[in-house]
Amino acid sequence: MFKKILIANRGEIACRVIKTAQRLGVKTVAVYSEADALARHVGLADEAYCIGPAAAKDSYLRGDKILETAKNCGAQAVHPGYGFLSENADFAEDCAKSGLVFIGPPPAAIRAMGSKSAAKDIMGKAGVPLVPGYHGEAQEAALLQKEADKIGYPVLIKASAGGGGKGMRIVEKAADFAAALASCQRESKASFGDERVLLEKYLTRPRHIEIQVFADTQGDALYLFERDCSVQRRHQKVLEEAPAPGMSQARRNSMGEAAVAAAKAIGYVGAGTVEFIAEPGDGKKSAGTFYFMEMNTRLQVEHPVTEMITGLDLVEWQLRVACGEPLPRAQDELAINGHALEARIYAEDPDKNFLPSTGRITHLAAPAESRHVRIDTGVCAGDAITPFYDPMIAKLIVWDLDRPSALARMRGALEQFQVVGVSTNTEFLARLVSCEAFAKADLDTGLIERNRAELMPAPPLAGDEVLALAALAELLAIERRAKERAAGSGDPFSPWGSCDGWRLNQDNHHILIFRQGDREQAVTAHYRPGRFELELPGGRHSLTGAWQADGSLTAWLENAVLQANVVRSGQTLDVFFRGTRYQLELHDPALHEIDTDAHGGNLRAPMPGKIIAVLTKSGAKVEKGTPLIILEAMKMEHTIVAPGRGTVKEIHYKVGEQVNEGAELLGFELDKD
Repeated sequence: MFKKILIANRGEIACRVIKTAQRLGVKTVAVYSEADALARHVGLADEAYCIGPAAAKDSYLRGDKILETAKNCGAQAVHPGYGFLSENADFAEDCAKSGLVFIGPPPAAIRAMGSKSAAKDIMGKAGVPLVPGYHGEAQEAALLQKEADKIGYPVLIKASAGGGGKGMRIVEKAADFAAALASCQRESKASFGDERVLLEKYLTRPRHIEIQVFADTQGDALYLFERDCSVQRRHQKVLEEAPAPGMSQARRNSMGEAAVAAAKAIGYVGAGTVEFIAEPGDGKKSAGTFYFMEMNTRLQVEHPVTEMITGLDLVEWQLRVACGEPLPRAQDELAINGHALEARIYAEDPDKNFLPSTGRITHLAAPAESRHVRIDTGVCAGDAITPFYDPMIAKLIVWDLDRPSALARMRGALEQFQVVGVSTNTEFLARLVSCEAFAKADLDTGLIERNRAELMPAPPLAGDEVLALAALAELLAIERRAKERAAGSGDPFSPWGSCDGWRLNQDNHHILIFRQGDREQAVTAHYRPGRFELELPGGRHSLTGAWQADGSLTAWLENAVLQANVVRSGQTLDVFFRGTRYQLELHDPALHEIDTDAHGGNLRAPMPGKIIAVLTKSGAKVEKGTPLIILEAMKMEHTIVAPGRGTVKEIHYKVGEQVNEGAELLGFELDKD
């Protein structure tokens, strides 16, 4: 076994690798950018070294700096994690030239699968079923349009060198093809340095099923069953589970054997994933109804669900195979035990088409880990989510004896996962695992869009119980501040240190105004001996309560006992109550707020990014929905469109310029009719 390895990655995967390495007695070396100096993986590793500025191209993608660090610190091997350099054949070769072991497949295998078009050629020759499409090297726009017309719409355009939903578009009709192609090529070049694309017939209700494979240096290979990754948004996975619901043993064997054949065909070594798309009803049809999609020559984000149902540590397998050891198990020694699900918790806003959210995490609470619940994360409360890297906060993994039990575990765990400071998808995930389609395993890649009305409801409105909890948190804060002022004054018993709302010739009370969107509700708190009497929208109620040692809030509202977490950031109170998050603004009526955009004046950047295309000009008359500017952020393109019929008054930024979140991109005047 290695004595010391360097982990050429960051975030939760770096922490994940460190955990296994330390269990095996292997010393770990972390690398970090200037933005990650205080990151969790830096503190967990035995050694850590800065390799450059925040931008990935200047740090985590600098293979030369990483290899120099590895040699200087005496590491024997490099674990690339996933993303960044994990599927870079040149980097794998440079490791070998530097006398370091690359904990991954041989460079030739990476190259063979690195191009989606070349990979499909190899699979086609090996007899693996392929989706009808075009995978050629010729990339002229006219030729691609012709091939798309031949395949028939809808057509899927995919970046040949990429993954993760980047450089991918669904084209419904021929008239939309040219614009979609140009967008894909730009996004692909920005993400992968390669603008080549391939075309495929888009299956309207496909399931996305992948097979975990492993191979050693002795030429043996096996599969560790399948994962269902059908639930996606913007072509990126949201929920994964293992085993795939409804999978027959015959189908499992057929797909597993095809995946192993694919690995052997390219001389694979280590952990890899062969991804397939399957038509609806798999498990009931013949084995010929699945199609090869791509092979990921690395460890996958969703590998924990495979670990949970097999009881194996795939990172340990990676280390052992990289050391030259044979596979720890034979195919007939592997078995599936129970069911596991993984939810990816991201800093993103589902109400804004899942745009990534940046900011500092001011509060982070997660369910306790156990044999049923696992949390893989690379962040802590106080950390910042920046625009430089993937906005994943954590992976929440649950296991139980069967799928219904695992679903119940996931619902409960998501209810306990609380994040304040950035927008997250936790409530969306909770609705997703509770929706009827997912519960019944009616799975395909269109599940989210098909159930959008159920999954994207209006924010829940705060009722009397939530308002009482918010009021109690604020009243206790007022009481605490008053006591601190009194204790710090010359006269700690002065009535001016009192917090009972005393007023001359008036009832002693506080009026608290809470705003939720456009809705404003007043709560009047009257001070009574040992309690408050609240005037709530639903009537007057007696209230007492206190903060608990774990930071939660307990309230007694009449005879009801309420438990919640209330977190205040500025004037915002986040109330986590009975599995739902309510966000309230404590409003001071003395302040007059002016909505500068109330009349449609300016269009703002939804997040920090770079202007990559300006599609209009000053003075242009446009219709509602007309694309105006394309913003690139986190390697994804976001199109800013006209909010209605009107006139572009002025454009504030040029192509190539960086903008901050909320920046006014252009002036726009809506037509008055």
